[in-house]
Amino acid sequence: MKRYYGFLISMFVGLTASAQQGNLSNSTTPIAAEEPPVDGYYVKSDILDREVVSYAVIRPTDVAYVKRIWREFDVREKMNTLYASPKSRLIDVIMEAVLAGELTAYDPTPTEDDPTGDSFKTRLSPDQVLGRFGSDSTLVEEYDEEGNVVASRFEATSFNPDDVVRFRIKEDWIFDKQRSVFEARIIGIAPLVTPKMEEITGEGFEEFGGEIETGDNEEDIMAISGTGIGSDAGAITADAYPAFWIYFPEARHIFVNKEVASRHNDATGLSYDDVFVKRLFASYIVKQSNPEDLRIKDYIDNGVERLYEAERIKKNLIDFEQDLWSY
Repeated sequence: MKRYYGFLISMFVGLTASAQQGNLSNSTTPIAAEEPPVDGYYVKSDILDREVVSYAVIRPTDVAYVKRIWREFDVREKMNTLYASPKSRLIDVIMEAVLAGELTAYDPTPTEDDPTGDSFKTRLSPDQVLGRFGSDSTLVEEYDEEGNVVASRFEATSFNPDDVVRFRIKEDWIFDKQRSVFEARIIGIAPLVTPKMEEITGEGFEEFGGEIETGDNEEDIMAISGTGIGSDAGAITADAYPAFWIYFPEARHIFVNKEVASRHNDATGLSYDDVFVKRLFASYIVKQSNPEDLRIKDYIDNGVERLYEAERIKKNLIDFEQDLWSY
C-alpha cells in the first residue's frame, strides 16, 4: 500500500512539474532562435480556446414584456477607458474582424424597408466600411528622374481609431415569466463618427440653418461653447452618426477570444464578450421604442433635460422589475 501511495505521489509531482515546465519562463538551456521566449511567466492560451456561452432559451409564449432601448457610451469616461486601451481597443477588434471578413458590417442608412437604418438589412464591403468614416483623400504625385510630375492619384488616408470615441448599443429588455427573469439582450453595436467643423460665424453659420445639433451628454454640450474639458476653443461638434452596425450575436464569437485590458489586475481574464454580457460599461439612453419612433432629442432640446429623461426611462425599467415582486 505504501508503494502504491508513493507511486501516486511521484506521478502527481511529475505531472505538475511537466505542466509547469511548458509555461514557466525558467529554462536553463539556450532558447532556439526560431522559438521566441515566453513574455511572462505563462502563455495566455486559455482565452484563445474559449467558446461563446449561449443565452438561456426564451420561448415567445413566455415573454410577458419587451422594451427596446438605444443607448450610447463614451470611451473617454473613466469607467469606459478599458474600451480605449491601446493594448486592445474595441474599435480595433471590430475593424480587424470586419476587414478580415470574419464579421459582417451593415449599412446604417435609413431606407424604405429599414426606416431606422439599424435592422441589419444591407451588408457593407470592407472598402465601403472604410468610406463610412469619411476619410479624406490625399493627392499623391509621381516624379521622374528630373523631378517632373508624370502621374498623380488620390489615396484615402489611413483609418485613425482614436477618432471613434462613442458607440451606440441597441438592446431588448425582456421579462421571461418562465424563469422569472428580467434581463437585457444586446442586439447590435455601432461605432459613432463625430464630424468636427471649424468655427462657423456669420453667413457660414446661416448655411447650416443657424443651428448645430449637439451630442447627448454634457461633454458635447460644453464642447459647442469651447468650455468643455479637452475641447478645442471655437470648435463646434456636430451630431454623431453610426458608421455601420454589427450584429452582436455574431460578434460574440469574435469578442470571446479578445482579452480586455484592466487597470487594476492583469489576471482578470475578461474578454469583450464578458464585459458586454456583464454590462461593465457606463452609458446613457438616447431612445426607447415608441409609436412615433422619436429619439429623446427629437422632443427635448436642452441637453441637460435629455439626461434627466434618460434617467427617467432607466428608472421606469428598474421600477417595472421591482413591482413584479412582493417583499
